[in-house]
Amino acid sequence: MPPDHASVHAALRQAFARYAARWPREEETARLFLALLDDPREPFRRERLAGHFTASCWLVDGAGARVLLTHHRKLGRWLQLGGHADGDRDLARVALREAEEESGLSGLRVEPEPFDLDRHWIPERGGVPGHWHYDVRYVVRATGCERYTVSAESLDLAWRPVAEVAADPALDAPLRRMAGKWLARLAGGG
Repeated sequence: MPPDHASVHAALRQAFARYAARWPREEETARLFLALLDDPREPFRRERLAGHFTASCWLVDGAGARVLLTHHRKLGRWLQLGGHADGDRDLARVALREAEEESGLSGLRVEPEPFDLDRHWIPERGGVPGHWHYDVRYVVRATGCERYTVSAESLDLAWRPVAEVAADPALDAPLRRMAGKWLARLAGGG
């Protein structure tokens, strides 16, 4: 493993271990992410159909009260912004890049620690077999103008109050989980 890959690998290992300690109920999920990270086959490329890393963001407004969601064009559901690593091992950078590309916002800041981990199945589509996404999610904060631009990857974007997301049973459970984590963080002064 090249030196830069080794340092990123070690940093991700430590981040996943800290995540498991912070969220004990998600320890098994963190173990799955560690196992993928340690797999000698390239887990940062979408061509690895046994499963690969993706990165997404919990993109909050300046006050931290709203989150920007995408009405995902391919999946037809409201989700957080994000995408494939495409070989980039710095998943925080990937989350920031995806946030910028999919929202058109500038002046965004990413927090370096994973905020949420989610392993989910992507069904077969367009000749690509079904496969696992190991999504590492980071908090990204808007620090400037919050007027977004809808990209080709989205049907729409919307700022939604985090409390509303947490309480909406029509949204995916992992999205509601992130909203709950964020509300707990705000309540704790974070």
